[in-house]
Amino acid sequence: MKLVSGIGAWVVRRVASLSRLIAVAWTVVVSAVQPRFWPVPARNVLARQILFTGFEASRFISLISLMVGIAVVVQAQVALAKVGQSGLLGPILVMVIIREVGPLLTNFIVIGRSGTAMTTELANMKVNGEVALLDAQGLDPFVYLVMPRVLGAAISIFCLTIIFIAVSFVSGFVFGLLLGANTGNPGMFIRSIFGALTKADVFNLLIKAFVPGLLMGSICCVEGLSVGGAVTEVPQAATRAVMRSTAALFITSALVSLVTYL
Repeated sequence: MKLVSGIGAWVVRRVASLSRLIAVAWTVVVSAVQPRFWPVPARNVLARQILFTGFEASRFISLISLMVGIAVVVQAQVALAKVGQSGLLGPILVMVIIREVGPLLTNFIVIGRSGTAMTTELANMKVNGEVALLDAQGLDPFVYLVMPRVLGAAISIFCLTIIFIAVSFVSGFVFGLLLGANTGNPGMFIRSIFGALTKADVFNLLIKAFVPGLLMGSICCVEGLSVGGAVTEVPQAATRAVMRSTAALFITSALVSLVTYL
C-alpha cells in the first residue's frame, strides 16, 4: 500500500505541476493579444528579451547550423549521387533538418543559454524582495515579469529556428559545390526542398518552433519565482528549469511527430 500511495502522490504532483504550467502558458497567450496588458515597461522587457534570446544568439545559432549543413546536407548529396538517387535529396533534407534537427537543436541551445539566465534573474529578484516590492506597488508581476519574458522567448526561438534551417541549406549547398558534389543549380536545389514540403511538415515546424519555447519560458519563470528567501535555492531552480524544459521539449517534439505523421 505504501508503494501504491507513493506512486499516487507522485502522479498527483506531476499532474498539478503540468496543470500549472499549461495555465501559465495559456494565460500568456490570451493576455498577449490584449493591448491593456502591454504597458511601456512590459514592452521594454519584451524587447530586451528578444534582443538577448534572439538577436544575440543568432550568430551562435548560425555557426551551429553551418556545421549541421556541412555534416548533413553535403553527406546526403554525396551519398545520393553515388547511388543515382539525387531526386531524394529534398525529401531527406525535409525529414532530417526541417522536421527534427532544426527545431530540436535550436530549442536545446536556447534552453541552455537563455533558460538558465531567465530563471536566475527572476530567482534573484524574488530573493532580493523586488517581486514583493513590485506587488506592493500595485503592479502585477505576471504582466511585468512573466508575460514579456515567455512571449519573447517563444518569438525568439521561432525566428532562430527559421534562421537555423535557412543557413543549414545554404551552407550545405555551397560546400557541396566546393566539394564537387552533384548539387545542381540553386533553383533545382530549392525546388527539390519545397517540392518535398507538405502541409503536415509546415504544421510540424510551426508547432515545434513555437510551443516548446512557450513552455520553456513558462517553466523558467515558474521555477524562478518559486524560490524562497535563500540564495542557495537560485542554482537549484536553474537546474530544475533546464531539466524540465528539456523534458518538455522532447515530449512535445515526440507528440507532435506522432500526431502529424502517424
